[in-house]
Amino acid sequence: MPEGLLIIRLVLGLLLIGHGTQKLFGWYGGHGLDGTGGFFEQLGFKPGRRMAMVAGVSEAGGGLLLVLGMLTWLGAAMVMGTMLVAAVTVHAPNGLWNTNSGYELPLINGLVATGLAFTGAGSWSVDNAGNIPWTHGWGPGLSALVLSFIVGGLTLARRNRVLEAEAQPAYPDEAAATTTYQDVAERNADINA
Repeated sequence: MPEGLLIIRLVLGLLLIGHGTQKLFGWYGGHGLDGTGGFFEQLGFKPGRRMAMVAGVSEAGGGLLLVLGMLTWLGAAMVMGTMLVAAVTVHAPNGLWNTNSGYELPLINGLVATGLAFTGAGSWSVDNAGNIPWTHGWGPGLSALVLSFIVGGLTLARRNRVLEAEAQPAYPDEAAATTTYQDVAERNADINA
């Protein structure tokens, strides 16, 4: 059993470290903070560069915690929250399958992290070697779920407020003012005719 948990932690954690460093530093063909930040701005995450940094640190940091098996529930929560936001904003409109850029991959990453939050990192981990309490079971698992949903939900709510604000006209009475001017112009034309 410890071997299986180690394999899962290493594969998921290392891939997430790579994915996070693509955002942070442009490694492994990534776009770095500027490129990722520009993409995030288009999605409604503003300021984009800062939000790209948060996502990159969450992925790389959460992945590192999973690889080490240290504070596994916290690393899992970081991954779960980031995958939730990615699945909803980037991938959900494309359906399930990854072949269509769907949410299949963030769903799998998030669910594997959820499983690790409940099972813990196993005996080959910093949590175990340091005899750190509260590293597996319902308490840490549910805490990771709640934390990821709160942070992910707040992030999505913030994005929605930005998108709603951008959809509003710069001057709220702009439509009324235009109508009033048109009415005046039409009345003047009628009078002059």
